[in-house]
Amino acid sequence: MSKKKAFALRINEDMLKAIEKWASDEFRSTNGQIEWMLMQYLKDNKRQPKPKNNDKSDS
Repeated sequence: MSKKKAFALRINEDMLKAIEKWASDEFRSTNGQIEWMLMQYLKDNKRQPKPKNNDKSDS
């Protein structure tokens, strides 16, 4: 599993309320919902992060 990094986010109050409602509807935390939304956007635009190769047998 990839390491998580804390990041401060300033967001419009109404937008945050909408995300909190959506997260609740999907049984996710607000943070989990934002992560999911960002990953979906990255996938839709073919910009998702490349998986890290932890296999060191190639060296």
